[in-house]
Amino acid sequence: MSLPENVHVSTHPLLQSLVSQLRSASTDSHKARALTASIASILAVVALNQNTFSVVTEGCDITPLQEQYNVTDIYPSNVVLVPILRSGLSMIDSFLRILPFENVPIHYLGLYRDKTTLSPIEYYNKLPVLKKGETIDLAVVLDPVIATGGTAAAVIQSLKEWGAKKIILVSIIVSEEGVARAATEWPEGVEVYCAAVDTVLSSHGYIIPGVGDIGDRLNHTL
Repeated sequence: MSLPENVHVSTHPLLQSLVSQLRSASTDSHKARALTASIASILAVVALNQNTFSVVTEGCDITPLQEQYNVTDIYPSNVVLVPILRSGLSMIDSFLRILPFENVPIHYLGLYRDKTTLSPIEYYNKLPVLKKGETIDLAVVLDPVIATGGTAAAVIQSLKEWGAKKIILVSIIVSEEGVARAATEWPEGVEVYCAAVDTVLSSHGYIIPGVGDIGDRLNHTL
């Protein structure tokens, strides 16, 4: 199965090693959280690239040696993070450390998957009401795993209707079927970045070999 053009799979060797460790059943919750944060830090650099931002000059400043230099910043600056509860919380700090803005709004979305239908059901939405004509330049969605793609597709649709002009969806491990479903929900407005693509999706909606239930593993609720 060929992936959509807006799906980007990083082959960074550090990522591949960290993901391999995360897959292991012997990795406890403490290590899983540390690995997820490390993976998210690398994915943040991969995803927030020159295709996402452009460099702009914002005046001048002085170095400790009293030398003048041009101050550079990035555009757009109207950026929000949207972690998907609950496992997306594990990726927030990694992205906040990378983004060079003093204040980055964080808006939370909570969805769970019906065990019978595997359809996403929204139970929490903290997207603020936008003023008439107001939009968001970039929404960065954080979700460590994309399995069936139903949750990701629902989130993309919600953010599009909310007013996001562009969405970057960042995940660690995805299924071929799920990431294709997410990427084609709004192909002109969405870019997906991930570290690994697994080909098999079980009848229960789990990625094979995958990482199991990442939410339970991160929160030690197995």
